[in-house]
Amino acid sequence: MEKIAIKDEFIRLGQALKLAGMVSSGIEAKIVIQEGQVTVNGETELRRGKKLHDGDIVSYHGETIQISQ
Repeated sequence: MEKIAIKDEFIRLGQALKLAGMVSSGIEAKIVIQEGQVTVNGETELRRGKKLHDGDIVSYHGETIQISQ
């Protein structure tokens, strides 16, 4: 599992997917999230703007990342 370090209190889901290289653009992030392909802490998340905090785990397309501060 890859850890993604953030400087602020939170990062939005679409931004985290781009930062981790799981998607190539914001548009791609929007599409895969709306299609229900992304999970946050084991639950399907449909909001691109979902705020992720330290310790949150995101999975998409067989890859998993953890948010860390």
